[in-house]
Amino acid sequence: MTDETTSTPLYIKVHPSDNVAIVVNDHGLPTGTVFADGLTLVEDIPQAHKVALTDIADGEAFIRYGEVVGYAIGNVKKGSWVHEGITRMPTAPELHELPIATKIPKPLPPLEGYTFEGYKNPDGSVGTRNLLGITMSVNCVSGVVEYVTKIIERDLLPKYPNVDGVIPLTHLYGCGVAIDAPAAIIPIRSIHNLAKNPNFGGEVMVVSLGCEKFQPERLLKGTPDTQPIKLVDADDVVVLQDEQHHGFQSMVEHILAVAERHLARLNQRKRETVPASELVVGMQCGGSDAFSGVTANPSVGFASDLLVRCGATVMFSEVTEVRDGIHLLTPRVANEEVGKALIREMAWYDDYLNAGKVDRSANTTPGNKKGGLNNIVEKAMGSIAKSGTSAIVEVLSPGQRPTKRGLIFAATPASDFVCGTQQVASGITVQVFTSGRGTPYGLAAVPVIKMASRNAIADRWFDLMDISAGDIALGKKTIEDVGWELFKMILEVASGKKPWSDHWGLHNPLAVFNPAPVT
Repeated sequence: MTDETTSTPLYIKVHPSDNVAIVVNDHGLPTGTVFADGLTLVEDIPQAHKVALTDIADGEAFIRYGEVVGYAIGNVKKGSWVHEGITRMPTAPELHELPIATKIPKPLPPLEGYTFEGYKNPDGSVGTRNLLGITMSVNCVSGVVEYVTKIIERDLLPKYPNVDGVIPLTHLYGCGVAIDAPAAIIPIRSIHNLAKNPNFGGEVMVVSLGCEKFQPERLLKGTPDTQPIKLVDADDVVVLQDEQHHGFQSMVEHILAVAERHLARLNQRKRETVPASELVVGMQCGGSDAFSGVTANPSVGFASDLLVRCGATVMFSEVTEVRDGIHLLTPRVANEEVGKALIREMAWYDDYLNAGKVDRSANTTPGNKKGGLNNIVEKAMGSIAKSGTSAIVEVLSPGQRPTKRGLIFAATPASDFVCGTQQVASGITVQVFTSGRGTPYGLAAVPVIKMASRNAIADRWFDLMDISAGDIALGKKTIEDVGWELFKMILEVASGKKPWSDHWGLHNPLAVFNPAPVT
């Protein structure tokens, strides 16, 4: 990896119509810097931040990606720093005026012959890991489950070498909640589907307290849009309040006994060569900067297209980081039904944010802004690049499982932890996570490949970031080059290679999305 330090001043202009560009050079560039085309900086501009390519009058649009990303507050001279303080954010696109399925992409040529070593499941899905997941019906038992998990890791896993690990599926749901509220379908569906993630091999065990609102029977039944979970043994539900338990150790021994039965079956599983079409890959970004939308996310988009060409399933998410680019996505949907579903999820989230007295502008973080993203509009334009160019064939509400293969929008909040959890519930078996600021983020249930948008962060975080797209900014690699690198890395990780987050055991807790009232 090569640092962006270079003696040649560089900027990146994405689209021919853009009147702003981002500064490439590490540490930024000082006043008086002259670019090869004669553009001269009239003030210091930090790395990744925008420079005005022309004089822009008060009220005129700042154009990036060929789209309006803001309006000038005051007159802006050519060579000036275009920062948040001189930018007025545009309003979001109206949802009732969007074109639907007007530019459906033609299918790209199929890619054949690509495979990975995965675990076949009884339901036909294929996992990339062989894990025991312990599901909870209520947060009250999380301490007990985590205590027992440590014993399983210490005493039982050495006896079952083909099992990769044990994952307590902790969450904050289960009691003290409006269990019958309309929005409760989201956490109930999500917890139900978390238990069925392909990386758990169809082995479901549940630990319950006994008095909670979210009873195990309801967890196993799921919601009208899920298939009920059929347990192998009635004893696969451990209820701590059952009279058979006399003291804490009785509970521990019961959970251990149930876990060992599942471990014995999981231990019989072996990796098999399967086509890449069996992959379910989630695409996410966090700690984004202005490079994310021109290096990392387009590379992910290219890899997404490669996966779709293989017949695989690819999910992109993060509603607030799609909302301002929705007019670019609805023309790409496969049909009117998919388009209406996409608009439905945008409208639902608009209402959700309005109820909290905020709008989508609350998304952008201090780190995003320090990295050159002035507002959520600019952030969204770069975020949707992860979707590539394929037609969107299905839209999922939070926690739903896909019914089709191809490119799918899985509606989730943009929060890294919540989005990751919801994608796991939707059945991903590998995740790709891009970042411009750097993050130690990871998931225990699925391996996470982290891609840096610039080489500076990849070099400093050399043992946390798995791949860098930074050479694209320097003209040393193309988006296609890095996209192919990522695609091949996905196959390697799906076959068992550990990304850095798994190497260090850096795994964020699950964070199930619960928009329903807490009582």
